[in-house]
Amino acid sequence: MVPVIALVGRPNVGKSTLFNRLTKTRDAIVAEYAGLTRDRQYGEAKWQGRTYIVIDTGGISGDEEGIDAKMAEQSLQAIEEADAVLFMVDSRAGMTAADQMIAEHLRKRNKRRFLIANKVDTVDPDIARAEFSPLGLGDALPIAASHGRGISQMLEAALGIFPKDEGEEELVEGEDGELVEVVAEGQEPKRIPGPSEKDGIKIAIIGRPNVGKSTLVNRMLGEERVIVYDQAGTTRDSIYIPFERDEEKYTLIDTAGVRRRGKIFEAVEKFSVVKTLQAIQDANVVIFVMDAREGVVEHDLNLLGFVLDSGRALVIALNKWDGMEPGERDYVKTELERRLMFVDWADIHFVSAKHGTGVGNLYKSVQTAFKAAVTRWPTNRLTQILEDCVQEHQPPTVNGRRIKLRYAHLGGANPPLIVIHGNQTEAVPKSYTRYLENTYRRVLKLVGTPIRIEYKSGDNPYEGKKNKLTDRQVNRKRRLMSHHKKADKKRKDKKR
Repeated sequence: MVPVIALVGRPNVGKSTLFNRLTKTRDAIVAEYAGLTRDRQYGEAKWQGRTYIVIDTGGISGDEEGIDAKMAEQSLQAIEEADAVLFMVDSRAGMTAADQMIAEHLRKRNKRRFLIANKVDTVDPDIARAEFSPLGLGDALPIAASHGRGISQMLEAALGIFPKDEGEEELVEGEDGELVEVVAEGQEPKRIPGPSEKDGIKIAIIGRPNVGKSTLVNRMLGEERVIVYDQAGTTRDSIYIPFERDEEKYTLIDTAGVRRRGKIFEAVEKFSVVKTLQAIQDANVVIFVMDAREGVVEHDLNLLGFVLDSGRALVIALNKWDGMEPGERDYVKTELERRLMFVDWADIHFVSAKHGTGVGNLYKSVQTAFKAAVTRWPTNRLTQILEDCVQEHQPPTVNGRRIKLRYAHLGGANPPLIVIHGNQTEAVPKSYTRYLENTYRRVLKLVGTPIRIEYKSGDNPYEGKKNKLTDRQVNRKRRLMSHHKKADKKRKDKKR
């Protein structure tokens, strides 16, 4: 079994910084801001040939209320899941009442725990050890997570008892804190790559703040995996959650809500928005969540535009559908048809994440959209559809010449990219491109994914050579001119 290590401690002691250091990623948002991390964040890491899972958690202060209480529950759950707990304290701030409360909880749980004194880059390590000795958790291990100091000694204590992975070479910590393979003298050490990608369909849950994204994630998973609270902006990080359903692998990505740019003032929220946009790029399918009671607002259209520009497959979920009057539902459906005409190829589901109504139907649409986005078709199939299109509706003429579209082939997937070759393709109007897109979508039965069409014109062998003559042609032209001059002279002499 892969060992699991949880990072716990009070707010702002450097847990997320250490998480990024161990996983060699920037998955956790880091800032001088207490209480920044809220949900459990999982990452895969390696050390000395051992693969392990590390969990980043929110800070525990002991006097939590409201959303902070939900954060503390997530941290306590991480402790229960872990094989070892790294209890982090701040060497600069010294011991606090919150540290004592967490230490008491760890002693009661009888977990393998290690006291980690962070931020010793400006503090004497011996003083730090003495400062936290009353906690009764043994000698503190001094580290500086931001600089990578003391990480190897800490991991040796936490992971030393676990066996190495089969076939793994010995690793050591490099000068910059990265892990490198031990090799013979004179050879270049090989860098160890970061966490491998998870198999299965990646599904990003996006939308405006407080539309029920986290509630939907928990409902799809069947457990309280992420924090749900009646407050806009509850989720800050993009949380990746791999799971299986009906023997199919998925990875759900819970994202932070995206507000209009003019309403974003805090730097933390700006980082959260960047994480959300990165999650859209990383996903295979996007479930776009809207509030049925608010209908389609302008910012929903802006977010949908970004999804289309990214080329992601799309499923639309109208949440909070329960409790609405029949008249309100009819009005919302009419507005959807009117304002979402540009994504009429995406499935729309009316769901209640809170009660679970209609949530199970999302999986079928996700699978359909993913299959449409990654399926590949042979060139002869795409060319035959193109020929049928041209036969039914000819391209327009340009400067008295008809645009010729000769053949088509697949240029990429997710989203499908169809490359069409011909002459004067740069003059193909947008209306004809839409006609081709709709025809390909109808014939290939593509649901839930955008289509991109790219044109390529054949090279003209005479382009740029109209005014260029070879040396032979130039000499021949000179001889003809000389011959004509001599003939003209003879005719003039005869006349005289």
